[in-house]
Amino acid sequence: MKKQISLLGGLILLIFLACKQGSDVPEPLNIQNIQSVAAKEYSFTQNPVWSDEFEQSGLPDEKIWSYDVGGSGWGNNELQFYTKADLDNAYVKNGYLTIEARKESFENRNFTSARLVTKGKKDFLYGRIEVRAKLPSGRGTWPAIWTLASQSEYGSTYWPDNGEIDIMEHVGYDPGVVHATVHTKAFNHVINTQKAATQLVSDFDQSFHEYRIDWTPDYIKAFIDGKLYFTFQNTSKGWEEWPFDKKQHLLLNIAVGGNWGGQKGVDDAIFPAKMLVDYVRVYGLNN
Repeated sequence: MKKQISLLGGLILLIFLACKQGSDVPEPLNIQNIQSVAAKEYSFTQNPVWSDEFEQSGLPDEKIWSYDVGGSGWGNNELQFYTKADLDNAYVKNGYLTIEARKESFENRNFTSARLVTKGKKDFLYGRIEVRAKLPSGRGTWPAIWTLASQSEYGSTYWPDNGEIDIMEHVGYDPGVVHATVHTKAFNHVINTQKAATQLVSDFDQSFHEYRIDWTPDYIKAFIDGKLYFTFQNTSKGWEEWPFDKKQHLLLNIAVGGNWGGQKGVDDAIFPAKMLVDYVRVYGLNN
């Protein structure tokens, strides 16, 4: 009888403890009370705020384009001399802008080319930038469609502190591999922290393709022919990681050789090398 009472008491104790523990279990989560924070949607103007369709033959439109000039190596040990308003290196014909890198001796350099810039003429803050282009081929070519800051307001050095956005880069020794890259003080190729992605474009030198970025306060996205392949988010950790709240300008050029483009040497037989541009269109960011 005592054994039965003892067993009964133990059972009652277990039931009591189970009930007590159960009382500490929180109420089921009501998911209806959770409000999700949607990412902000951005849109761009229906028509470009400025563009160049390259309809007038001759030199590039001086109301839009200026030239970076010189043969200093441009921080990359490049081999070309960039000329100014020289029809051998930059001209508009049959609806296309052509940038032409040539093998010729000029100003103690063995190559000439052109680097067109919109700085001081068509600077912009945010927007959609579209450039339809056919790229040069051949070992030693280094064409680029890119942007740089139009002012130096961050840090102690212009680059990389104020940012660079590479809409398209291609090096001839690695044919068809197109790069989109962002450089900042925190993220850049000198310290091997740059943010980048690649996309294979097998007919890069045979067909025109549209190279594009969407630049907003929250992100930079890169596309080829409308296909997204790179996203760089605003980290909200300061200008060292996101200096892209100031105006930038567009650059178009072909470099020859250099630290990257010349890693496998330069094939002299490929020149002249040409990048053809069908249009440049810059759309504004809607409020």
